[in-house]
Amino acid sequence: MFPVTQSEISFESGGKPIRLDRFLPSGNGQRFPTVVALYGSGGGFASMSEPASLLASQGFAVYVLHYFDRTGTNAADKETIFRNFPLWMKTLWDAISHVEQQPQVDAERIALLGFSLGAYLSLSNAAIDKRVQAVVEFFGGLPKEMKLFMRRLCPVLILHGEADSTVPVQEAYHLQAVLEKKQIPYEMQIYPGAGHGFSGEVWRDAGLRTLSFLKRYLVAGSKT
Repeated sequence: MFPVTQSEISFESGGKPIRLDRFLPSGNGQRFPTVVALYGSGGGFASMSEPASLLASQGFAVYVLHYFDRTGTNAADKETIFRNFPLWMKTLWDAISHVEQQPQVDAERIALLGFSLGAYLSLSNAAIDKRVQAVVEFFGGLPKEMKLFMRRLCPVLILHGEADSTVPVQEAYHLQAVLEKKQIPYEMQIYPGAGHGFSGEVWRDAGLRTLSFLKRYLVAGSKT
């Protein structure tokens, strides 16, 4: 377990200041495997603090991206998402460009972790951005439109509730089919009876799976 320091930094995307909440494990000049994390359509930092702190304590540098800063959004409905998705995609691209320059970051070992809308953005970015080595997606999916733009994909951990009425579990199975067709490694857990958003034992299990997956693809057999 590493002691964790928390701070806020910012960068510019589209002429707008964008915040990143930074959670760093302590280390003397060490470069860590890194996770850029994205919240869902409800926005808000509170829901991201716990998973970010836990991952940092396990030796990952974690940056929580406030991508809503680009569009002045507080929460996003379907119309807002449709209108702003491309801008948020560019913001995520710029965020990775900023994060990979940080002295604590190993630029060869960057993963994305997204919840709901954040998972859609993470998977869409990973389909075109070779810097992303792995994606953990909580109850999200891959937009069907991305099949027109997809250049690559990386290992993915799919975590979804079978009873999700916000993002139907069919999204998880669609993503699974894409990964299998392209012969890309993935892990998948569908939680019976779980809805949109996890709690209790489901949340704990998802957290353990996330940690194991990230260690497998960002730490095991790494170049550094």
